[in-house]
Amino acid sequence: MILPKTGPRIQQITVTPIAIVDPPLLNAAGLHAPYALRTIVELVTDDGISGISEIPGNSDTNQALAEAKALLLGKDVFQLAAIRQTLTSHFGTESTAERGLAPWDQRKLVHIFSAVEVACLDIIGKVTGRPVVDLLGGKMRDRVPFAAYLFYKYEGAGGELGFGIDPAARGWAAARQASALTPEEIVAQAKAMCAEFGFQSIKLKGGVFEPQQEVAAMFALREAFPDMPLRVDPNAIWTVETAIKYGRQMEPILEYLEDPTRGQANMAQVRKALKTPLATNMCTTSFDDIPNSVAIGSEDIILSDHHFWGGLRASMTLAGICDTFGRGLSMHSNSHLGISLAAMVHLGAALPNLTYALDTHYPWQSDEVIVGGRLVFDEGAVAVPQGPGLGVELDRDALAKLHQNYLNCGLTKRNDEIEMQKVQPGWTFQAVRW
Repeated sequence: MILPKTGPRIQQITVTPIAIVDPPLLNAAGLHAPYALRTIVELVTDDGISGISEIPGNSDTNQALAEAKALLLGKDVFQLAAIRQTLTSHFGTESTAERGLAPWDQRKLVHIFSAVEVACLDIIGKVTGRPVVDLLGGKMRDRVPFAAYLFYKYEGAGGELGFGIDPAARGWAAARQASALTPEEIVAQAKAMCAEFGFQSIKLKGGVFEPQQEVAAMFALREAFPDMPLRVDPNAIWTVETAIKYGRQMEPILEYLEDPTRGQANMAQVRKALKTPLATNMCTTSFDDIPNSVAIGSEDIILSDHHFWGGLRASMTLAGICDTFGRGLSMHSNSHLGISLAAMVHLGAALPNLTYALDTHYPWQSDEVIVGGRLVFDEGAVAVPQGPGLGVELDRDALAKLHQNYLNCGLTKRNDEIEMQKVQPGWTFQAVRW
């Protein structure tokens, strides 16, 4: 008789907040700070195996992770359902309303689930000698395609340079610093990014200027890239009427329109009026949102994010739901480094149906926290990392440097409104602006 084995148990948990250089990118909520915050979580088992993960940085989430340590020590890393139940019992559940009105998700518990689960899966992969993609059901593709993610931005490199630039920079490193406030500058940004990374799809982060100016930028992109799939994201800042008006103008050129208006009911109205598919990472952001989404038809495509949906396995569950109810599935992004990108690639490789290139902010970041430096894009795609687990390892010297950035920069949570007020005094975020 073969007795069942138990998995290695969590013996040590390290939570390290870091700050990474971020250029002055514009969005509906304001302006990116000179540094973007991330949190690196490392679990170490009683037999010395390390697993890592990366999530958006926020002092409240970091405090919750510190609180979770006592709950997780001694847990078998294979028992992910029990770990999730333990965390839920302690922290309770969160409502969709706690996501907040900003473009990024402000819930704590989903981030904790994601951080712990990804690090556990990294360990499980190392124990079994299998990549994370195999733990999610197996590899459906060897490479995962991503889209060029364009931003309106002020001139500046971010970090210590702020709105200044490095005159010695060349290629994309120089283009990343350049101003992009007009259709012509957006096209120049797209050309530089696609030349560097080989992207085969393009997305513009909108919601910054009045709609006609952003529509003009999209048509300029169509002229410059006549065969490239295009998408635009106004971050739900338009009214229903505005979304329909400008959505109809862009119908001939868009692959999909992301979150043109706020809320499922408004999205459903716009969806009925347009031929263009609608995508979201703002109106349907949790499993609790799915029933009403299906009932009223609020979107065609859900942009998942394992950081916000509670991990990689939850994202695979979402994929099955999308398939059942005829939803397309792609992936949302935020400023991130290689640990998150590796997890996104493993998930993207495991998804049964992947019909749209994924979002990524990775070209906007210059820092890295993994051994061997930054992951490579080839024709806009990233190959599934080789090796067990996530296939990436923590660069401890880089981690120490980026943690020092965090201590020096003084930021504890993201607030694009405050950053925008430094440029435009009195500016305020409006959930609906046009």
